[in-house]
Amino acid sequence: MVVFPNAKINIGLFVTGKRPDGFHNLETVFYPVGLSDVLEIAEGNGCPGEYIFHNTGIDVGCEPEKNLIIKAYLLLAAAYRLPAVNIHLHKVIPFGAGLGGGSADAAFMLKALNEYFELHLPEQKLMELAAALGSDCAFFIRNHPVFATGKGELLEDIQLSLADYQIVVVKPTAGVSTPEAYAGIVPGPAPVHLQEIGKWTVTDWKERVYNDFEKTVFLKYPEVAALKQKLYESGALYASMTGSGSAVFGIFEKRNKIKIEYPGCFVWQENQD
Repeated sequence: MVVFPNAKINIGLFVTGKRPDGFHNLETVFYPVGLSDVLEIAEGNGCPGEYIFHNTGIDVGCEPEKNLIIKAYLLLAAAYRLPAVNIHLHKVIPFGAGLGGGSADAAFMLKALNEYFELHLPEQKLMELAAALGSDCAFFIRNHPVFATGKGELLEDIQLSLADYQIVVVKPTAGVSTPEAYAGIVPGPAPVHLQEIGKWTVTDWKERVYNDFEKTVFLKYPEVAALKQKLYESGALYASMTGSGSAVFGIFEKRNKIKIEYPGCFVWQENQD
């Protein structure tokens, strides 16, 4: 069975408070984009709970048992005595980018196992399992635009479509870790109600919608700030960092032919008509 875990972008991200558990509360909009990994699973020959993991593309760079895909399998295997599996991940979504690639892989693994082994787990149960793996994993179970609060696990459906626009994602060589992004962040009330973003035009966003992490990341990584500016110079109606990583995205009129010239960077853009 083959599935295609896709990335997300954050449209606005406000850090609103520090939690007793050490995490932060935030308000953001998650929006799925077409950039995706490739994940294949097949029943293996070992004992229940055993797995073989193969990685191509970008190296995941950690021991398999620390990978969210494996954690997702072991979580279900322990509860439902799943057979052994062979897992192949072709990694395309870059790390440290704020694109949610690892979370997407975990959520799609849960959905794939549920279907492949006919567990018949309802969506709400899958979301609960996904939330146990990571703060934004649950988003990828439903995988449509939402307003997210809490640590990113509390999701409210919103009406938002960018189908009439073109999205471009650019990531420099450097990645940004979550502790780096949070260093120096001072939480405060959200300046706008992001759950109403679907009522605004994309051209309104530039003056109203921003990512709090830009304050800290741009100081340490001026190349990320430069990429945002370059997207605007290329004609973006709106540009922003996504999540707490180093990737930035631009939203363009679909009819525009966008010249992508970002040497040394990872670049993804939706297929143009």
